[in-house]
Amino acid sequence: MLFISSWFPNKLEPTNGNFVQRHAEAVSLLHDVEILHAIGDSSQNEKFIFDDKVINGIRTLIVYYKNSKNPLLNFYRRMKAYQLGFKRVEKPDLVHGNVLHNNMLFAVYLKKKYKIPFVITEHWSAFLSVNQNKLSKAKKFIAQKIAEKAELIIPVSENLGNGLKNLEIKKPIEVIGNVIDTDLFSMNNGQKNEFIFLHISNLIPLKNPEKIIKVASKLYETHPYFQLQIGGDGNVEELKNWVKKYNAEAFTEVFGMIAHHEVAQKMKDASCFLLFSDMETQGIVLLEAFSSGIPVIATRVGGIPEIVEENRGILVEKADEKALFEVMKNVLEDKIAFENSEVIRSYVVDNFSKQKIAEQFSEIYNKVLTK
Repeated sequence: MLFISSWFPNKLEPTNGNFVQRHAEAVSLLHDVEILHAIGDSSQNEKFIFDDKVINGIRTLIVYYKNSKNPLLNFYRRMKAYQLGFKRVEKPDLVHGNVLHNNMLFAVYLKKKYKIPFVITEHWSAFLSVNQNKLSKAKKFIAQKIAEKAELIIPVSENLGNGLKNLEIKKPIEVIGNVIDTDLFSMNNGQKNEFIFLHISNLIPLKNPEKIIKVASKLYETHPYFQLQIGGDGNVEELKNWVKKYNAEAFTEVFGMIAHHEVAQKMKDASCFLLFSDMETQGIVLLEAFSSGIPVIATRVGGIPEIVEENRGILVEKADEKALFEVMKNVLEDKIAFENSEVIRSYVVDNFSKQKIAEQFSEIYNKVLTK
């Protein structure tokens, strides 16, 4: 099994596409897996650099090519990098591609040249129906042409699957969600002395970190007995400026990019997770929160309503700061009855654990290979 992806963690973008890496790790429980990725680096002098490592038990080959200002030359070098990398890995029975972007034309090439079938897992929120008006005709065309050659398309949410159908992708679609490390994201069975609202993201505008701080600050005026922890791999200085702007220093802890195990610890210590996004394909952090046994407050967008039900979370409408305030207040006042931590956690263990996701992918692989 060979995993390739339009996005994958690398030295230039350490967290980009880490959900693809986790899918590969899950699949490796039941199959032999190798990962091949190519990415441009404008700082290198060599045309190609091969970074060949075993990461979390999986051989991972990243080929860095010399980036230029010419997009066509970059695309040529990217495909060449994939070709050179492919010569160094085992010839697979099946290719598992990720994201219908022009990188996946290499999967089309492998199918044509070596008769290796491929499936595509789709993660990209640009393919959600509400976002497709922003997609260029070229990107739509490339996605459609790659999908035509795939055996199956596997979006991570029903909502994203509907978007792909709206894009007139006619290949069979089966939903398999993101994978959660339920060993890492586990419950804190100790006593929690302080109520902690937690938000972790890449802090881009559509995640609305400023609005979270603004609402929390207003709430603290009448309910001064909680802490807000907010951060991630984004603009932390801007975050600190917002904390000052809304006089939130007394109750807010800001942090930058942290390791996955540190994210898990913050989830364990938190009381409730906040996600006030304008758009989400599925919301991996929500599943990580559930796996840690904590409820969530999130926006009713994208694939979020598919995983957030009343017994483990509350949904508010996008950009509705008043609703966010009211729900946070009700949670603080213990007016909302969530399921206990064990029941919240069991939802993820039963549906998104490594073993469950591996079994779902394995069933698809077997169908493809026995056609």
